[in-house]
Amino acid sequence: MLKASYVIPTLPPAGVEETPAVLRALATAHRHLAELKGRAASIPNQGILIDTLALQEAKASSEIENIVTTQDELFQASAFPENPASPAAKEVARYADALRHGFTEQRRLGGLLTNNMIIAMFQMLKRTDEEFRATPGTALKNDQTGEMVYVPPQEGEAVRAHMTALERFINEDPEQEGASGLDPLVKMAIVHHQFESIHPFSDGNGRLGRIINVLYLTHAGLLDVPVLYLSRWITGRKGEYYRLLQTVRDCEGAADAWEAWLLYMIRGVGETAKGTLALIEGMRELMADYKQRIRRDHLKLYSQDLLNNLFRHPYTRIEYVERELGVSRPTATKYLDTLAAAGFLDKQRIGRNNYYMNQRLVALFAEGAA
Repeated sequence: MLKASYVIPTLPPAGVEETPAVLRALATAHRHLAELKGRAASIPNQGILIDTLALQEAKASSEIENIVTTQDELFQASAFPENPASPAAKEVARYADALRHGFTEQRRLGGLLTNNMIIAMFQMLKRTDEEFRATPGTALKNDQTGEMVYVPPQEGEAVRAHMTALERFINEDPEQEGASGLDPLVKMAIVHHQFESIHPFSDGNGRLGRIINVLYLTHAGLLDVPVLYLSRWITGRKGEYYRLLQTVRDCEGAADAWEAWLLYMIRGVGETAKGTLALIEGMRELMADYKQRIRRDHLKLYSQDLLNNLFRHPYTRIEYVERELGVSRPTATKYLDTLAAAGFLDKQRIGRNNYYMNQRLVALFAEGAA
């Protein structure tokens, strides 16, 4: 039987220290996160951010696993879930669904991030009824060479015990006696490393781990909604991500290996917060421009609900306007055709169905991903 190649540490790991370099990185990251949290609140409907940015996070996270789709495929899959889409677009859409489900459950449970939630997100992501791994045989190999890179805990009992300890660590009361006292961003980095090292599922652990990252930030109160586009940072530095992840294991949790890992993740949060802030500011400015011009030139059809629809669904449909505005199909069609004729939307057709693309919003996402 395979033997685990790394002893999963008790939490918090002994080698973790908030060194001067870590503290400096934390100060910067917290400043940018606080600004992002405040700016996100300026968008009138938070569902707009959750729906649109969840898709961007899903796209970037899936690219790390070599599941690549285009913005057009992604928005079409979102607008037309009943139509065949590329396998990659379907996978990415399921990631976004899992993230949204996790956040909904987190709010229902008062901010908790539980193993039952994690299992449910895995099942949505992979369209399976599997739970934590129960049988030995899992090992991570280099895709190019086939070389064994890492062997996680093998026995199902050990996997469950480690995940129970991780759940307890995630949800500990920072004011309670015996709490770790660590900064939330340090904890997030530890949680991610621990989850990836336990490798509790047969597949999809990387994507689940990245969902947990952003949900942990909402759990800790650093964000109100899960809008941090963190996977883009990892996508651009994938080699460094895997190297630092494995170095902590190879060095058996040495302090310098942990410091390098913490700095990578904390700096990623800070830089990603800056990028996401710019994207949200662009959305806010574009919404304000659309609002002003629609009210000026098409006052009879303007409503805040209509504006929200155009930004919640970069590719919107007559059915969406009917449902979200409570209007008839002819009225919804008139609204969208009027906006398309005025240049606010680009009317397109897939098969027998029309959709209406908010091309300036889509261009904003494309610019942010460049």
